[in-house]
Amino acid sequence: MTNSPPLPDSTDPSAASPASQNPERRREPLEGYADHADAVPLSGSLIGDDPTAMFQEMRREHGPVVPVLLDGIPVWYVIGYRELHHVTSQPQLFGRDPRRWNMRDHLPPDWPSLPYVTWQPSVMHCEGAEHQRRIGAVSDALDTADRTELALICEQIADLAIDEFSGDGQTDLISQYAYRIPAQVITRLFGLAEADLPELVEDVNYVLGGGEEAPSAITRILDKISRLIADKRTQPGHDITSHMLAHLARLSDEEIVMDLIVVIIASHDSSANWIGSALRLMLVDDHFSMSLQGGRSSVGEALNDVLWKDPPSPSLHPRWAVQDCELAGRRIRRGDMLVLGVAAANADPQVQPAAHADSGANRAHMSFGHGEYGCPFPAPELAEIIAKTAVEVLLDRLPDVYLAVKPDALRWRPSLWVRTLEALPVRFSPTVPTGQGPSNTWSASR
Repeated sequence: MTNSPPLPDSTDPSAASPASQNPERRREPLEGYADHADAVPLSGSLIGDDPTAMFQEMRREHGPVVPVLLDGIPVWYVIGYRELHHVTSQPQLFGRDPRRWNMRDHLPPDWPSLPYVTWQPSVMHCEGAEHQRRIGAVSDALDTADRTELALICEQIADLAIDEFSGDGQTDLISQYAYRIPAQVITRLFGLAEADLPELVEDVNYVLGGGEEAPSAITRILDKISRLIADKRTQPGHDITSHMLAHLARLSDEEIVMDLIVVIIASHDSSANWIGSALRLMLVDDHFSMSLQGGRSSVGEALNDVLWKDPPSPSLHPRWAVQDCELAGRRIRRGDMLVLGVAAANADPQVQPAAHADSGANRAHMSFGHGEYGCPFPAPELAEIIAKTAVEVLLDRLPDVYLAVKPDALRWRPSLWVRTLEALPVRFSPTVPTGQGPSNTWSASR
């Protein structure tokens, strides 16, 4: 649960940009930011298919903490592994509440990264004892999930997704597979009614897409989760929602609604991107492609490699300086925003020397975050079960699958926050459906 765009209908009036409410309050953004005189322009459109060269140049010219203009707004881009570890280890110095940002007055209403700096009343932006109370409930509830049952549910959903295109001999593994699995698995663990799953998964994808459908989609999600909580209060079961309702933290219904939605959106997005990137790696990299013909032996290795080199969330949710401080020789002012560049930090030569670039079994990456705001236990374990099972089922069902285009024709969606392919077109020998999915409701949503 490392990144999650907030709900479009945030109930807090301070969530809107003050600049959009009162343009006269805007000042010159670089006032007081001497270090940003030679700042590096940064935006999603500048993140290419391979940002490695950009990271190297930033590190060479500016060191581990880079002054950048993120779509025109001065922020700090933390790309050093040790510096990122330090920031995530010090929540008392670098907080999660965006309302302390000293640049909020400068944000235009159409600023591209606005969803990632908008406050919402969820576990994502709580701090101190309140965050520990709410994240403790989330973590304890997630830990009640039976891992064997989770793998079985994922197998069934993956089989059902494959059944939809197995007879066609071709598909897009991003839209038709990777993005159809995680939310269905997670919401089943929540105890959501089977009939509600297809629409909810579609609505989650609408929210993540950020288009015109997003506001109405989040309204429908809120309604479904609210009804789920009301049902579980009167008729609890052995599911994550019931465990959160019974938790000693005594969360209110409103708190549980917000936190369950954060879990759904963050885990679905990250897991889907992880699945898609791992499948790409196994289709284009000779080191991993052997498993397409020889079994599952390198699936776990491929998943780990993705976390090092193409993490699903290449930048973690920002932090804001609680007080004036120094980081890697940079003067950080109270209220400054720091973007945590996980993909860049994972490539830090102090951690990954060029001569030893093979990630192997090394799990010291920062892709799940670190510290109090890292992905809560046992979410990384559950996400790996989902991703690993999804990849394995596909290889079992479509053993001769191959890329339908040249590898260099694949394009990553330009984004600072999300690492996902625009499409992963493949071909394979048509096969008959297995009919082993948990239901046939999914096809009704297509």
